[in-house]
Amino acid sequence: MKQLISSLILLSTVILGGCAQAPVPLHDPVAELTLSIAALGPDVDPNEARRAAEISYSYASQLAQDYGVTTAPLVHNSKVNAGIKDRGLCYHYAEDMQARLDRERFKTLVMLRAIAEPKVVFLIDHSTAVIAPRAGDIYDGIVLDAWRDGGALFWSPTVEDTRYNWEPRMRVLERKRELRVAREAVAG
Repeated sequence: MKQLISSLILLSTVILGGCAQAPVPLHDPVAELTLSIAALGPDVDPNEARRAAEISYSYASQLAQDYGVTTAPLVHNSKVNAGIKDRGLCYHYAEDMQARLDRERFKTLVMLRAIAEPKVVFLIDHSTAVIAPRAGDIYDGIVLDAWRDGGALFWSPTVEDTRYNWEPRMRVLERKRELRVAREAVAG
């Protein structure tokens, strides 16, 4: 009798298990970024979009490893600024991400840099890499921010990233240079 009950339980488990829904595919962030990069314009090569997305995700993680990130980004910044760690500030992530993606020599995509000045007085500037269609600017592109989440890639169309007011890097640097020159002239 025990053998019959065991067999019935096993049979019902197999039958019911066979009726279960197939597992829902898990979220695929690389595929999502690929689609977003490809959607930047009709001239964007889908193969380049896929390669850029794959590299962006893997390299963001690699940078956090290389920088020895084990804490929140602002804590890591403190370690860099104190000389305990060599790299890992936002602009390190941005310049390294840009350099890595530039090595791919994309024909339909371009790497740019953006800076957001702080919205609150006690905060500091934030830098990021932006990927855009070849003829585009930062506002046509996608922010690739590996610093924000400590090596986990954050990405968003630049104009939809409401956490920061992104501007082209050179525009911000030129404005800062002009302010510094004006202050030096006043100080005399």
